[in-house]
Amino acid sequence: MSIFTGSGVAIATPFTKDFQINYDEFARLIEFQIANGTDAIIACGTTGEASTMTDEEQIRCVRFAVDVVNGRIPVLAGAGSNDTAHGVELAKGCAKAGVDGLLLVTPYYNKTTQKGLIEHFNKIANNVDVPIILYSVPGRTGLNIAPSTCLKLSETENIIGIKEASGNLSQVAEIASLCGPDFDIYSGNDDQILPVLSLGGKGVVSVLANVAPQYTHDMTQKFFEGKVKEAAEMQVKAIDLINSLFCEVNPIPVKAALNMIGFDAGIGRMPLTSMEEANYKRLEASMRNFGLIK
Repeated sequence: MSIFTGSGVAIATPFTKDFQINYDEFARLIEFQIANGTDAIIACGTTGEASTMTDEEQIRCVRFAVDVVNGRIPVLAGAGSNDTAHGVELAKGCAKAGVDGLLLVTPYYNKTTQKGLIEHFNKIANNVDVPIILYSVPGRTGLNIAPSTCLKLSETENIIGIKEASGNLSQVAEIASLCGPDFDIYSGNDDQILPVLSLGGKGVVSVLANVAPQYTHDMTQKFFEGKVKEAAEMQVKAIDLINSLFCEVNPIPVKAALNMIGFDAGIGRMPLTSMEEANYKRLEASMRNFGLIK
């Protein structure tokens, strides 16, 4: 039930000046991704600012992405919630919109135990018939998915993998060891794409790919083709830009970076803001050094 291999973009959602979804620009951004090698679109995740969307907006945005992509590459939807009942309804709505899979973040703020995680994710999985990728990002949610929990959840037919953004490579290795090659692992950190691939990872759910889609795709493909040294060199070359893309809370910098390369992504909905001037200059320098702007 694997959904994709390679570089999946955690796509930003462009907003107009009055903070409505800019669908014309969203379509343009999707086409840019497809034309430049991206292997999957992940809509309405963290980078897509689903947390400030109404359910109706989120499902409409996901449906729009599915329609624009029109089967050319897989589309996944962020549909997680810290309320299990709400998560079920979001997942059902996104599945009905025609996605190829769902990305489900752990409950946040109220959190839960590992036992609660198993029950939470299984409850959602049992209400949809599309593949599910778990999303562990304890730096944002305060809750980690333990390797033993991954093993238990991998027994559920349509829970097929994890976006691992703990930053803990030892944990990634343990998940790979426990769950085996049929449980897909995706890097959730752009600075760890190659390390995760080296542990058997399937690819990345990438912020970097918003502005460098061909580069991110090529990095993963070179690894899969056995050109590990070249892929590693690409990873190292991108570190400065990756660090700048996370010098403020994602997606503040990546929306600024998209604007730099000619998109009208706008800025994030509050409480997100425009970038601090010093950080903007840092990002601009990184974009220039990487060859994305002059």
